[in-house]
Amino acid sequence: MAEIGKGVTAGKLALNVQKRLSRAQEKVLQKLGKADETRDAAFEELVANFTKQMNEGGKLQKDLKSYMAAVKAMHDASRRLQDCLADMYEPDWFGKEELDALVEDTDTLWLSYHQNLTDKSLLCMDTYLAQFPEIKSRIAKRERKLVDFDSARHHFASLQKGKKKDEAKIAKAEEDLGRAQKIFEELNVELQDELPTLWDSRVGVYVSTFQSLAGHQESFHKEMSKLSQNLNDIMTKLEEQRQIKKDATAATGKGDGAKSEEANHSESTSPAPKKLGPPPNRPPPRLTPSPDPKQQIAGMFEEEALEPDANTNSSSTTQEVRQTLSYPSLEQI
Repeated sequence: MAEIGKGVTAGKLALNVQKRLSRAQEKVLQKLGKADETRDAAFEELVANFTKQMNEGGKLQKDLKSYMAAVKAMHDASRRLQDCLADMYEPDWFGKEELDALVEDTDTLWLSYHQNLTDKSLLCMDTYLAQFPEIKSRIAKRERKLVDFDSARHHFASLQKGKKKDEAKIAKAEEDLGRAQKIFEELNVELQDELPTLWDSRVGVYVSTFQSLAGHQESFHKEMSKLSQNLNDIMTKLEEQRQIKKDATAATGKGDGAKSEEANHSESTSPAPKKLGPPPNRPPPRLTPSPDPKQQIAGMFEEEALEPDANTNSSSTTQEVRQTLSYPSLEQI
């Protein structure tokens, strides 16, 4: 049994090699112009559309996966930031429980958003693109069967044109031609039915994908806006709490300062020793007008007349004064 299996495998391998050689030979003849080639312009257009559709779908799938990776990265960054805030938030601060609940709700919202995009958008694209490899393989098979059909057709025609006709070979060639034509036409008909339908389906797939994406984005951002507003309210209340505590502390400090000032004032009511100040400045000397010399001399003579008992030196003194002051004598006056 094992030897029979090996023989069948070897026979199939030899047949495949023979087919590949025959196809290669046929293509060379077609390129050299020594053999005609069956062409189908309508089918070639379908194949071109299929290739374009497959490339566009693959690019959309790749970009959608990149978007999903960015959403996951944003989710991770948001979760780390929220956890950091929750860890730093002290228990006696305003809204500690509300903040913890908000952090949990935010993480759940990100998870739901990512999962919805995966289920409704990414999986839709994956299902859509899963059919392309199989159809691509059948298109390639059709091309090979077309070459086989052309080769069988040329071989049958060459036998018919030969001078020495071998009916057995001609019959065998005709049988091979019919079989090759049947296989080719079956594939050709199937693909001509499927490719236009696949080409038209791309519109519905794009609509479904982006409608789902837009709907989930709208829902996500609406809920995230509410959570952001709640977080902003908590922070506002926390700031108000801080300001109230700050004002209370300032008021307490002012009260203690007033009491201290009162105590200091009561101590200052006892009389304090007077400090000696600087000596008062002496008033400037008063200027008196100098007496008239004539009146001064006349007064001196009047005193001499009133005091006859004065010593005799007064006259000499008077004379000295006259000389000293260089005033004129009475005779001169």
